[in-house]
Amino acid sequence: MRISRRSFLNSASTLALGGLIPRAPAQGRPTKVVLLLTGVINDGGWGQLAYEGIERLRADPRFYATYAEDITLAQVQQVARGYSDDGFDLILGHGFEFSSALLDVAPDYPHQAYFVTSFIPNHPVPRNVMFVNMGYFDAAYAAGALAALISNKRQAVGFVGGADDPNQQRMKLAFIAGAQRTVPGIRGLGIITGDYDNAAKGREAASTLIGTGCDVIWHAADVTGLGVIQGVAQSASSAHVKVMGCYSDQTSLAPNHMATSFEMNLAGMVTTTADAVANRTFTGGTEWHPTVDKMWLLRAGSHGKYNPSLVSAQAWSTFQQLWSSLAQGKIDVSAAVAALQQ
Repeated sequence: MRISRRSFLNSASTLALGGLIPRAPAQGRPTKVVLLLTGVINDGGWGQLAYEGIERLRADPRFYATYAEDITLAQVQQVARGYSDDGFDLILGHGFEFSSALLDVAPDYPHQAYFVTSFIPNHPVPRNVMFVNMGYFDAAYAAGALAALISNKRQAVGFVGGADDPNQQRMKLAFIAGAQRTVPGIRGLGIITGDYDNAAKGREAASTLIGTGCDVIWHAADVTGLGVIQGVAQSASSAHVKVMGCYSDQTSLAPNHMATSFEMNLAGMVTTTADAVANRTFTGGTEWHPTVDKMWLLRAGSHGKYNPSLVSAQAWSTFQQLWSSLAQGKIDVSAAVAALQQ
């Protein structure tokens, strides 16, 4: 007997890719959207930013939006089928862990849409399932470039990663390539801690990078990254170290050291995908490639996009040109990373 998913349910710009795969919601009723998470909505980052998209949809009478959080891996497929049975028009699986489950479920519900916030797998995908390339590597290249531009010593800048997986390793290399190509002579350094959830490892990594001469550090390591920020904030004032946040606006965590944060536009991703389903422009079997400037937003709290006491107007102007070039596809990050590995 199937266990009801409601035992752990905790709440009651157009994507122009063409195609009319999912059936449009019945006229006169709202488009039904659900966000599925293995984490929670108050994590301050990955889950919370996506949930903000659900909140935006709730304010729009065209949608009925809800979510389910803290879903275990064993429950993923069961929960997805439950919402599919309930006639939800769009089921969003937030994270790569939803890939296989939604690929199994989607063929049984050909008139409903499924979206996974992960890279598309290397095999055929049902035409009602969409994946997304969220531009991690372009963002990492940009972060390396900005770190180099705002470095006072022009000696070294550093990256701290979480899990030791291919994506984090590639982000490290993209960061290094961005730094070294933007400011010749500067060194890009990186530490992969092997852990997303260990602030102590983040503090240790920050201390190591500062000891090797890095005066700007960017992390992509969730809770471990919070430790990086703490490590920078606690560094000797004579080191003049700056930090850049990741995934959310982290200015408040170290206001005197945070130059800017690379915030993922997950709320915009959720609302754009929901609009595509409502407007019948959703196309599955594909991987959406939003440009880096749409998927990543620069935030610095009340300062706006950057802290002017830590980032000069000239450095920001130079960075904006590079940011625009990345968005327009004029910089080949893959080639830059490959050159670094030769």
